[in-house]
Amino acid sequence: MNAPVKILVVDDDREIVRSIQIYLSQEGYEVLCAYDGLQALDIAREHDVRLILMDIMMPKMDGIDATLRIREEKNIPIILVSAKSEDADKILGLNVGADDYITKPFSPMELIARVRAALRRYMQLGSMEKRPDVLVNGGIVMDTAAHTVSVDGDEVRLTATEYKILELLMKNPGRVMSIDEIYTKVWQEPSVGGDNTVAVHIRRIREKIEINPSQPRYLKVVWGIGYKLERIEK
Repeated sequence: MNAPVKILVVDDDREIVRSIQIYLSQEGYEVLCAYDGLQALDIAREHDVRLILMDIMMPKMDGIDATLRIREEKNIPIILVSAKSEDADKILGLNVGADDYITKPFSPMELIARVRAALRRYMQLGSMEKRPDVLVNGGIVMDTAAHTVSVDGDEVRLTATEYKILELLMKNPGRVMSIDEIYTKVWQEPSVGGDNTVAVHIRRIREKIEINPSQPRYLKVVWGIGYKLERIEK
């Protein structure tokens, strides 16, 4: 018999933790509990946790800082649990590595659906990473055989040129590429006045792959040089 999937629930409100524990236990998950970010870090290191439900506002270490710390060590799914007034924190949390968020108050059905979806994406990503024709960076998955791109499990539709630019950057994560180099390799001709052309395509790619294009997590500009795709382990 397979061991139950371990889920870590983190919230300083013990009643909320208890409620979530009941919902998840009824679905067959093993639930570990923490009441601040520091406890969450310790438990995540000591146990084979497959998913974390993380409140944002907590004492000692909040959910944003805890997400950052966990992302340095693990690529497991993290779902933020937030109040409606914390929209800016949701965006920040997603940009630093959270996979999804759920807003209080939430129904048990919504909670279970989000958990199942995050675990399903995580398992699919794990199997795809073993294929040589799949490029993975953070939540971006590019299947060069099927010519498809998805971000956090959702398919993204790119034009042929946008795809070529992203593929070039995906194959060179963390490397700063000049505008001339991008233009020459993608358009297969010398770059003469191609700065604006590249910039327009980069902006369109950002709009499709970034949660907040004005504060990109992946596609960064390096002023005076060019662009790079941030290397993100997830």
